[in-house]
Amino acid sequence: MAYYITETCIDVKDKACVEVCPVDCIHPIDGEGEPMLYIDPDECIDCGACEPECPVEAIFAEEDMPDDQDRFVEINTKYFELRDDADEWNEWKQEHAAEFEKTS
Repeated sequence: MAYYITETCIDVKDKACVEVCPVDCIHPIDGEGEPMLYIDPDECIDCGACEPECPVEAIFAEEDMPDDQDRFVEINTKYFELRDDADEWNEWKQEHAAEFEKTS
């Protein structure tokens, strides 16, 4: 299992979680122009160090993911699958723009 970053990180991007991650699996780094941070599920070691550090409570273990946030499992995963091809990632983001909208 892994941890995932959800909706409340959009337009916040507080990096307290990045500072405590022992495997550096939270991205993007500064200057990448993303609306939120993402956790690489293949690199995450499920330690949970990031979760209590998030000031907007955006980080959840997959098994604890609120039903209304489950789309962020795919969003975090897709970011790492596609990020090396900026055009492909941006196209996917545009096709799924509604999923990046804040609902609350």
